[in-house]
Amino acid sequence: MTPHTTGEGEPVRQGSGASGDGPGHGEVRVGVAATGPGADDVQAGVAATGPGAHEVQAEVTDAGTDAVTCSGLTYTFGDTTAVDALDLSVRDGEVFGLLGPNGAGKTTAIRCITTLLPVPAGMVRVFGHDATRERMPVRRLLGYVPQQLSADSGLTGRENVELFARVFDVPRRERAARVAEALAAVDLTEAAGRLAKTYSGGMIRRLELAQALVSAPRLLILDEPTIGLDPIARTSVWEHINAVRAATGMTVLVTTHYMDEADQYCDRVALMHRGRIHALGTPAQLRAGLGERRGVTEPGELPTLEDVFRDVAGSGLDDKSGDFSDVRSTRRTASRVS
Repeated sequence: MTPHTTGEGEPVRQGSGASGDGPGHGEVRVGVAATGPGADDVQAGVAATGPGAHEVQAEVTDAGTDAVTCSGLTYTFGDTTAVDALDLSVRDGEVFGLLGPNGAGKTTAIRCITTLLPVPAGMVRVFGHDATRERMPVRRLLGYVPQQLSADSGLTGRENVELFARVFDVPRRERAARVAEALAAVDLTEAAGRLAKTYSGGMIRRLELAQALVSAPRLLILDEPTIGLDPIARTSVWEHINAVRAATGMTVLVTTHYMDEADQYCDRVALMHRGRIHALGTPAQLRAGLGERRGVTEPGELPTLEDVFRDVAGSGLDDKSGDFSDVRSTRRTASRVS
């Protein structure tokens, strides 16, 4: 599989809207990688660094700048509005969960943030950089683990991470050390020489995490990182995510259908349904808010985050949650990591 694609081959159309046009290791480097994907054809799944790639640098912005800002973000596929005037801010350094049923628009929003889908200027900013006008600097700040598997089963773990180091144009003199650091951060050093097809599901997801970390991103975006994994493997993946975050201070934006994960690991969550945010806050705030509306105030009797999810999705969950391609994609990924 190529380093990564837009996932399911859906048509890319111009966005419309109101605006104009185990324990980890502390070795992963802190800060902004000086390199990144080099050409627009990374959208097609084959990234090229191109001449002068080293000349485009992502500037370090002020500490007070949000990691992600979406202002009226709208994206349509034909007559279907996948993301509808989305306003969203992700704070620097937090773990932010974007939750919602299939078809809510989460993955489309993620692809707009990662520059994989084109939107008018001003709708998306990453650490102050416009995702439309400054695509290269934005890409240099990102690490992305898509829902669809991006690891090549015919390569060893080390070769997979080396491939991503080349795709992200990590300087040759730093490449070996960066690859080793990324593998160590997810506890795959001993297994690095084995073919990826011999890895367990949890190891594959940790390998993809290493691929995303090799460029030392400031923002790590994870789309369903634990899909199809058993509870032990899910916990292991999250332990490594948290260890890397603690070592680097990076921001993490994650989508997940596991409400227990969001409740335990996310600083704040947003519940998205039919392209819009319907609830936003810490998991505790959202649970307490629903409890207050229901007249429940005792801590031991408060609703769960899954109750909040169901309250937000409402009766539209059954007939609007995704389509055939969503189900096929999810099942394909789950079967490959199980």
